[in-house]
Amino acid sequence: MKWLNGNRMSVVVVVIVAMMVVGGGIANADFTFGEPAVLEATINSGGNPWFDCISNDGLELYIEKPIGGGTMSMNWDFYVSTRATTNDPWPAPVRMGSPINTDDLEAFACLSSDDLELYFASNRPGGFGRWDLWVATRPTVFDPWKTPENLSPTINTSVGDLSPWITADGLELYFSSSRPGGYGNADIWVARRPTIEDNWGAPVNLGPVVNSGAFDTFPCLSSGGLVLFFSDYPDPSLLVRPGGLGQTDIWMSRRQSITDPWEPPVNLGPGLNSSRRDCQPRLSPDGDVLYFSSMRSGGPSGGFNIWQTPITPIVDFNGDRIVNADDMCIMVDHWGENYPLCDIGPTPMGDGIVNVEDLKVLAEHLFEKLPGRPINP
Repeated sequence: MKWLNGNRMSVVVVVIVAMMVVGGGIANADFTFGEPAVLEATINSGGNPWFDCISNDGLELYIEKPIGGGTMSMNWDFYVSTRATTNDPWPAPVRMGSPINTDDLEAFACLSSDDLELYFASNRPGGFGRWDLWVATRPTVFDPWKTPENLSPTINTSVGDLSPWITADGLELYFSSSRPGGYGNADIWVARRPTIEDNWGAPVNLGPVVNSGAFDTFPCLSSGGLVLFFSDYPDPSLLVRPGGLGQTDIWMSRRQSITDPWEPPVNLGPGLNSSRRDCQPRLSPDGDVLYFSSMRSGGPSGGFNIWQTPITPIVDFNGDRIVNADDMCIMVDHWGENYPLCDIGPTPMGDGIVNVEDLKVLAEHLFEKLPGRPINP
């Protein structure tokens, strides 16, 4: 499914880590970001909207907005836009009612891959701290959400626990927390479970390679679990992550497999980050679009707006500006391997192995000529 309106890739402005040194070797990037564009006015109207998630079927879009419009309001609610088909435009979001929204704060939602669980943060009564993580369930996508349940003191603490992201297999829950044992104002942690029927294990800090002395939050993973996006928190009273370009930035870390450690985060650069506040990165279910919240100029309001940027796989493996049999041979040479350059399917960020999913993507681009004079004529 494709959810980005307009030209898919008119201008490529950022190449993610085209060549970066990792452990003395060279890791080639396998996808690029396009030029960011503001999301349609129906979604961005109403004052400081932030993007949360899109359902896996592409028919529901969840956002959050502060009550009263203030950027740092302490009362936020969820809104949902529902469309009949993925070819339809998004209608104006409707404020969700009880039991999801309350008179307290609800924010930072994500959906499970079957669209039947909604994880979010709230300071509603019944929790263990200032902010807790909660989950609401529904029997089918046609049923209303049931009363949310607290994720228990195994996950929640007496301090702030925020911004959950459930992985596609439902076995890892990433979130941000100010609990003891971290490296900054807040760190990214992960809780794991053997099966979706089991309870969550004790959360583990992602460590000082990923976390910094700042407020690291808003984790979001690719469906294959190999790419992690996150940002610092856009509160001017908090320390921002060193090495950024603006008031807050979006970062990315990768790992070779789901059992390997995360590599040092990379700033997504001036094409995606601005001199203002850019935060809360969120992937579309098909991995083709990165949504984020930003105060950059060009939005319909003077505060936060929701932006989107297309993600496109790099299919010209040898850099000769044409996709042909040479690129096919490179893929075949690495068939069955964990080889990031050719791992371009089923999403642009891959799944950790070169197989038929990657071949399908390459086949869609065979014999395409890329702009410019060939590097290796």
